Amino acid sequence: MTVFQALFLGVLQGVTEFLPISSSGHLVLAQRLMNVNLGGADMLFDLTLHLGTLLAVLAVYRKKIAGLFARPFKRLLYLFAATVPAGAAGLLLGDVVDGLFYGGMYLAAGFAFTAVLLAAARRCSLRREGLPLNGLRASVMGLAQAVAIVPGISRSGATIAAGILSGAGGEEAADFSFLMSIPVISGGFAVTLAKGIADGGLYGVFAASGGELGVCIAVGLAASATAGFFSIKFMKGCASSGRYVPFIVYLAILSAVCFALGACGIL
Repeated sequence: MTVFQALFLGVLQGVTEFLPISSSGHLVLAQRLMNVNLGGADMLFDLTLHLGTLLAVLAVYRKKIAGLFARPFKRLLYLFAATVPAGAAGLLLGDVVDGLFYGGMYLAAGFAFTAVLLAAARRCSLRREGLPLNGLRASVMGLAQAVAIVPGISRSGATIAAGILSGAGGEEAADFSFLMSIPVISGGFAVTLAKGIADGGLYGVFAASGGELGVCIAVGLAASATAGFFSIKFMKGCASSGRYVPFIVYLAILSAVCFALGACGIL
């Protein structure tokens, strides 16, 4: 991996993490097309990019995060309920998903599924006013986040759409969706880091890279954090006004492209 590739992937992660177009799907697609070789550090690098977007969430939502710990702690309980399904899915199915759902056809299906969800959410948001977040809506968003462990299915797209379809307003669904990323990203990073230290694999990867991997990780982290900050601001505006059509069209085109590349054996 070169520093330029790390910079590009960091910006890509930061932008696509919060736009409803699947960051994991874009990273898989970009790494394959660019023939990126991380020497066994693929998952660590991807999680580091996610850590950058976590920093962006903490910066934008620092006041709302502080408010989670104010009585009666209702929002904190909603966040816990929404995190359990994704945490369980990641621990129980993470390796299975990594092994099965990284082909071009699966990416095409994931992108198409996200486009359908967004189209349904847009239609729903145009027909009625959103209601406040409650335990049921938070749980539905949590189930959608668990489904989004499959590459190509956007975490933000699935959770925001699930929130809207269950009755929440667009902006409130987006805010809660971004808050939901905090425990999932930080937990995934901590587990992967602990495994890498425990089995010695992390040390081996860094030793073999001669320090180049550390530079690439630092560049990717900074790029994803910066791009993520502006991506959140942009997506909040889209969610509050229900502007999902450009994302739906983009995902439909991307799905068709991935299907064609998969059929040709390129992905």
